[in-house]
Amino acid sequence: MRDRPSRTALSGARRIHSVLVIVLAVVLAATSAAPAYGAAEDTEPPSVPGPIAIAEITETSVVLTWAASTDNVGVVQYAVSYLYLDMGGSAATSTNSIRLDNFRPSGSYTFRVTAVDAAGNRSQSPPTLLVTMPPGDDQPPTTPGRPVASEITDRTVKLSWVHSVENIQLDIYQIFRVTDAGNTFVRDVNQIPRGPNETVIGGLTPSTTYTFVVRARDEADNYSAFSEPVTVTTLPATEPDPICTVRYRVGGQWPGGAQVELVIVNHATTAIDGWTLTWSFPAEQRLHALRGAVLIGRGDGTITVQNARNNATIRPGGTTTVGYFASRSGTPTDFWLNSRRCQAG
Repeated sequence: MRDRPSRTALSGARRIHSVLVIVLAVVLAATSAAPAYGAAEDTEPPSVPGPIAIAEITETSVVLTWAASTDNVGVVQYAVSYLYLDMGGSAATSTNSIRLDNFRPSGSYTFRVTAVDAAGNRSQSPPTLLVTMPPGDDQPPTTPGRPVASEITDRTVKLSWVHSVENIQLDIYQIFRVTDAGNTFVRDVNQIPRGPNETVIGGLTPSTTYTFVVRARDEADNYSAFSEPVTVTTLPATEPDPICTVRYRVGGQWPGGAQVELVIVNHATTAIDGWTLTWSFPAEQRLHALRGAVLIGRGDGTITVQNARNNATIRPGGTTTVGYFASRSGTPTDFWLNSRRCQAG
């Protein structure tokens, strides 16, 4: 005869059965509430916000507003970013306005706004807004010092000058060649946040006399007067200096652009400690990115770069590489390293 289960065992079995029933009910409820497998995700970005406008402004703060975006699900926030010189910042708001503080009086800031939905889709920005904080800047820089010519070769000359004094922020120096027909622009020398007061002018003709002047421009587009002129005569033509070679190679090419590498080879018996490189660069060609060097000036069919922090020294027989992306393709020629002409490899 079988033993009958005790009351305690029966009670425990009923409790286990009840728990299993409850768990099953929860699972079924969750499964029925979940979206069907393969349901479409939200990939549609919000519409572009309306134009950015200034609602309030002081010397150090600004309130921006814009027309709200629309979205198929819903906009959860607006991302606001700003750029001053080469420094930037960002903020976010759930409304279509925002107050931003701690700006620099008379500084010029560029603002952009994008809408973001719950799925992380981000809209395009309306046209950026350039704002110059009060009280504004109507004071031009002082006149640069008269340029001094040095390191003269048959096709290049180095110009240096005393810096202008500026109450807010210098933007660029502009170099001009003085001719009978007037001043002809040669190149810019960038100053943001603080750039050099010298440059190498290339692409000159041997045994030719040139006159140059310099003027300064601040970030509010105020121009200084032109400096006193300097006149220089290039040397007679010489053969390419075998102390260096610049090898040109195309890393990639597509309609309307190319990825280019310039390999600088030091043939000297001593190291090169700090360098600038100038080469021909058509005026219609645009530089989009630069690697291994810092842009310090361009104009009059040439471009000039300076070594980066990690490649200032080129040992004897050593190399370093400058890479860039440019619109249009074209073979660079006429290379000058520290005002010395290099062979093209």
